[in-house]
Amino acid sequence: MPRKKAAAKKTSKKTTKKTSKKATRKYSPKAGRKVERAMEEMNEGTLTSGRSGKKVTNRKQAIAIGLSEARREGERVPKKGK
Repeated sequence: MPRKKAAAKKTSKKTTKKTSKKATRKYSPKAGRKVERAMEEMNEGTLTSGRSGKKVTNRKQAIAIGLSEARREGERVPKKGK
């Protein structure tokens, strides 16, 4: 009979940094409302892109429009990724 291989034991454990209870939110509540409004407009078919004025059909694009509007008003939103 073939012998079973013993399972390899994991010896190292990753330690995770615990977040404090006072951690601030990345996005302000008003920024979330802007995104909600943009999503509702997209679903209704009334959301248009800024430059060309074409109707927005992509979910990610609608979120980006909502966040950029929040940034313009000075709400707390993380910087754009590169």
